[in-house]
Amino acid sequence: MKTIFTFLILLTAFFAKAQTTVSGVVTDGKGRPLPAANIYIDGTYDGATTEPDGSFSFTTATTGAQVLVITFLGFDDTRENITVEDYKAKTFKLRESVNTLDAVVISAGSFNAGDNTKVTALKPLDIVTTAGSAGNIIAALQTLPGTQTVGESGRLFVRGGESDETQTFVDGIRVAQPYNATANNIPTRGRFSPFLFKGMTFSTGGYSAEFGEALSSVLLLNTIEEPDQEQTEIALMTVGLGLGNTQKWNKSSLSVNAAYTNLQPYQWLVPQDVSWNKPYQSLAGESVYRYKFTNGMLKVYAAFDHADFSINQKDINEPEPMRVDIKNDNLYINTSYKGNFGTQWYILTGIAYGYSHNSIALGPDDVSNGEHSSHLKLKLTKGFSSRVKLSFGADYFLTDFNEDYSEPTGFNYNSGYVNNIGAAYAETDIMFSKNLAFKAGLRSSYSEIVGKASIEPRVALAYKAGKKGQFSLAYGDFYQTPKQDYLKYFKEFDFEKNTHYIFNYMYNGDGKTFRAELYYKAYDDLVKYNTQLPEYNSQYNNKGYGYAQGIDIFWRDNKTVKNVDYWVSYSYIDSHRDYKNYEKSVTPSYIANHNFSIVTKYWINDLRSQLGVTYSYNSGRPYDNPNENAFMASHTKSYNNLSLSWAYLLSQQKILYFSVSNVIGSDNIFGYTYANNPGADGQFARQAITQPASRFFFVGFFWTISDDKKSNQLENL
Repeated sequence: MKTIFTFLILLTAFFAKAQTTVSGVVTDGKGRPLPAANIYIDGTYDGATTEPDGSFSFTTATTGAQVLVITFLGFDDTRENITVEDYKAKTFKLRESVNTLDAVVISAGSFNAGDNTKVTALKPLDIVTTAGSAGNIIAALQTLPGTQTVGESGRLFVRGGESDETQTFVDGIRVAQPYNATANNIPTRGRFSPFLFKGMTFSTGGYSAEFGEALSSVLLLNTIEEPDQEQTEIALMTVGLGLGNTQKWNKSSLSVNAAYTNLQPYQWLVPQDVSWNKPYQSLAGESVYRYKFTNGMLKVYAAFDHADFSINQKDINEPEPMRVDIKNDNLYINTSYKGNFGTQWYILTGIAYGYSHNSIALGPDDVSNGEHSSHLKLKLTKGFSSRVKLSFGADYFLTDFNEDYSEPTGFNYNSGYVNNIGAAYAETDIMFSKNLAFKAGLRSSYSEIVGKASIEPRVALAYKAGKKGQFSLAYGDFYQTPKQDYLKYFKEFDFEKNTHYIFNYMYNGDGKTFRAELYYKAYDDLVKYNTQLPEYNSQYNNKGYGYAQGIDIFWRDNKTVKNVDYWVSYSYIDSHRDYKNYEKSVTPSYIANHNFSIVTKYWINDLRSQLGVTYSYNSGRPYDNPNENAFMASHTKSYNNLSLSWAYLLSQQKILYFSVSNVIGSDNIFGYTYANNPGADGQFARQAITQPASRFFFVGFFWTISDDKKSNQLENL
């Protein structure tokens, strides 16, 4: 018995002797103690929590090489290699985490709208609840700073750039034909319904090296990742019908919507300032199929539409209006996969195909054209830590365009082109701290039709000044192949080029957002030609140039007044170009120097209603008056548009919606066309380019049928 007792004493003494004390102090980067930080030896239960002064101490029986782990909320985890027997007490300084909501983000040139963005200027539903937008994504974006309201086009014009200088992407894959068919000086709409998208990023400049073939802007539309439930949506409208349905399974889901539009009944009731033979009609549909893998998501997006209309268009140079008949068929299919693999590896890959065909009758003449376009994309991202990541990838664009023109006289002309563009890029993101971020990238693309490669550096920097404010800088070179209107006639072009310089300040907090952004853009190698319009026998060159500079201001507040959410936008732009058939460098005809919008949404709880008010103002736009000696020296009167909307909840899932644009009936004029020859008085007669109608009225009934019996379409109106 004495022997056993002696053995136990010796055994206890041995283990007591084998215990090693691990101690130290944990502080932040400025030496301030961090209480309640967790410290432990990886793979064991040995550890402690720091005291109020940041100190810690614990004992361990482990020996040899080990890993000491220190964690604290809001700071990066620290892993320290130690040898237990040789460990000496020390001070550990933790670095603040850069993955917190208050970390700096590079915001120069970008407006984000999405539930997962750190800094959100717009919510997804804002894209389509703006009075006057009538569910058109492009119309809603025209209330943001940096855009121009070009009423005779309806397309997106950004910071002095034409509409073709903006590229549209769905889930990261390019859309070659983002607009509906239209006739000259009749505004179009974006092709895409807002119902299938969860948010967007709208960049007015200085965007990532991931994107190319866009001189001015990119618009990224992101489809819904995973629907919440199965539901059906029904819409009865003054302009047509809509039907949508979502089905959800264990790992997959399918959303489908279809729309039939017919403006003929509406135009019987509301007088138009244009002469329609057959008002616009279309049948369109969209679908998204999603399949969720363990580490990623596969999406298949498809959209189609068929549209046709006939209109009589007046021409100042013709005694009778010209009949214009247009039929358009459009198909777009997009398949993408986004996921992760290995250790902090991420992949985005996809392929898209688009086809657009137009059959056009211009009086007695016929035009038939078709465009096949494809985009193949691969993007890989490697995260080396929470502070450093590297992205690299490649794009391949294929375009095949063909057009046939014929006259009753027997004259026929065929034009078109094939262009393949290959591009590669690499970009690194570095978070020096949660207050300082840096992005640098390089893109290079080769255009088969140009026969040259571009080198496009991109750099951005962001610094957080205080808890809610930050500054951002961005610089980049952007190249684009000349547009279809030129390439179908002439092939010996160079790239058009644009260089962006951007300085941005943003404040975000307490339900308020303020952005102020200065920018300068330098254009080089723009296309010029020597005829009134680009034609098969025009002489073309790349000797055009220009610039755009200005300031954009944005303010949003949804907290000061209960149930009121509003934003205010103001832009000043100074831009000159010598391109197309211009005689000299002047302000282009689509640019207004001053642009202002205010958008207000007010929820009236007692009436179960949302009231929307939008007011937009643009100063006069320049146009060329041949009755004056100076080129492009005249200006239109200013543009004014006050729009109202009212959404009334008949029940939780039934909504009656009413909207009217241009309530005050402003006679907005976008420019003038002049006669080719002077009249007997020596003056050139002119014809105003106006809006198709003084006002647009819309009434709709929207019914949602869902499992929760609560969802409705208010966020989509």
